[in-house]
Amino acid sequence: MSNLHPDLEQVLISTGEINEKVKSLASQISHDYRDVDRIFLIGILKGAFIFLADLCRELTIPHVVDFMAVSSYGKSTRTGAVRLIMDLREPIDGQHAIIVEDIADSGKTLKYLYQVLQWHNPASLRTCVLLRKRKDMLDVPIDYLGFDIPDKWVVGYGLDYADRFRTLPYIAELKKEYTPKSGCLLRDSLICFFERSRRDSDPRSRP
Repeated sequence: MSNLHPDLEQVLISTGEINEKVKSLASQISHDYRDVDRIFLIGILKGAFIFLADLCRELTIPHVVDFMAVSSYGKSTRTGAVRLIMDLREPIDGQHAIIVEDIADSGKTLKYLYQVLQWHNPASLRTCVLLRKRKDMLDVPIDYLGFDIPDKWVVGYGLDYADRFRTLPYIAELKKEYTPKSGCLLRDSLICFFERSRRDSDPRSRP
C-alpha cells in the first residue's frame, strides 16, 4: 500500500477482507439464532465498537446492543489483572448473549468477561472475536472467529496505539520501535512513542 503511514510496518488484513468476514460472521450468527426472539450483542469498549457496528448492520435477526468496558493494570496488558469499569445497562437474565471483542491475545480479558457475564444468568453465552493471537493460551472457546493473526502489535478497525490509528479501515502491524516491550510499563512505551513523534516532526532533527 503506497500511502501506508510511516509508523506502520505492513497491512495484515485489507478492508475488503474485513468486510467479507463481517458479512460471513453475521450470516452465521443470523442462522444460528433464527428461532430466537432476539439476541444481546455485548461490545467491549473501546476496541470492538467499529466491528460491532458493522456486524449489527449485517444481521438479519432482532438484536439488542449493550457495552462493557474493562481495564488492565500491572506490568503489561498480558500479565496485568483485569477489572470491570463499566457493566451492562440492561439485564440479560434468561437472554441469549454474545460477547463481541476486537482481539483475543492472552485470553485473560475474554475469560474474565465470560465469567462475569455468567453471573448475569443468560440463557446462553457465546463469543465473537475479530482477531485471535496465541490460540494455544485461550481458555474460553471462540464461537465466531474472524482471523488468526501472528503475535504482532496491530492497529486499525477499532484497535489503537496511544489512541492513534483506531479509525483505519484495515488492520496493520505497528513498527517494532513503537511497540511496548514485554515486561515494560505501558506508560514508558507511550513516552517513547511521543518523544519519537516529537523528534520526527522537528525540522531541526532532520538531516
